[in-house]
Amino acid sequence: MTEDFTKLFQAMLEQGQEMVRAFNPALENMTVKGFDALIPTMSKDMMEMWFGRTFNREGLDAKTRLLVTLAALTVLGAQAEPQLRLTIRHALEAGATKREIAEVIYQMSLFGGLPAMTKALEIAQSVFGADEEDSE
Repeated sequence: MTEDFTKLFQAMLEQGQEMVRAFNPALENMTVKGFDALIPTMSKDMMEMWFGRTFNREGLDAKTRLLVTLAALTVLGAQAEPQLRLTIRHALEAGATKREIAEVIYQMSLFGGLPAMTKALEIAQSVFGADEEDSE
């Protein structure tokens, strides 16, 4: 990640965390760990075949479809943590950048609220971190 992106991401997380503490302190400590690790990430070609061409032959490609799914899951908030993790991993595999993922999540603060955005950004950051650890 670039330094500018890291600063933007950190600022968004800090703002969201402040809002979470103000609105519902219980959400700050909520965790659902491990479930997403049981489901492997499909390859980019497989996702494009199934989600990009099979379900929508002349419409959205797999990357766009996964970013739209990410937007919907972000609005659902903390109840969709395993699904968010999996969708973020799939979106990265389908060619989405970390910046695109963060922007989609940030945009959803208008619809799902700041607590939902903050939780989704925290989840994205942990997926990004796990992705970097796996590549080392």
